[in-house]
Amino acid sequence: MPPEVLSADASSPTLPPRTFRPLRPRYTWFDKVEAFISRLSTRDNFWHSICSFIWLPLAFFSGIRMKQLSASSFTAVLPFRKFNRNFYNAMAGGALLANSEIAGGMYVFGTCGENYTVVCRELSYKFLRPCLGPAVYRITPREDLKALAATNKEFNITIDLEITQQGFRTKDHDKRVGKAEATFHVTPKLHQKAKKMRRGK
Repeated sequence: MPPEVLSADASSPTLPPRTFRPLRPRYTWFDKVEAFISRLSTRDNFWHSICSFIWLPLAFFSGIRMKQLSASSFTAVLPFRKFNRNFYNAMAGGALLANSEIAGGMYVFGTCGENYTVVCRELSYKFLRPCLGPAVYRITPREDLKALAATNKEFNITIDLEITQQGFRTKDHDKRVGKAEATFHVTPKLHQKAKKMRRGK
């Protein structure tokens, strides 16, 4: 006897397709506290020093300070203190190199805001001559940082830093002691939370 064949009845009701609501990350109280502290760290140098003492001791003890010269021009000043000097009473190469990342990161984070995470992916430094005084980092982004941040997506930004010795001038320009190039990866914090939710973490 042949097996019974079941045929679909056109008159039978069909179930509608299941719809799934996409997971939307939300800010928790911890995220709000973190954002508040991040805003404090970029408000002025006083709060930057307090936050650096807790989370970034190198920036605190080195004494680096950010200055905004205009709407699109920023500099960072590394004081000529004992913590930053070497045995020859010059600015230590390690201090100049490490604070290049700090200066570039402070600029990127201060421009993007507290809702972004900034991570240095690549850093190169070229030493030109000894630095015998405070070092000034002049920061220039290669891309339009504000336009990239407005997309609310992940992006990379490359920063050029020109390092000069403060108070050491020639007839035409400041005396350069080095130059650095840093690439930062910037990620919206909500984007990171969405990734964790998709992974089930």
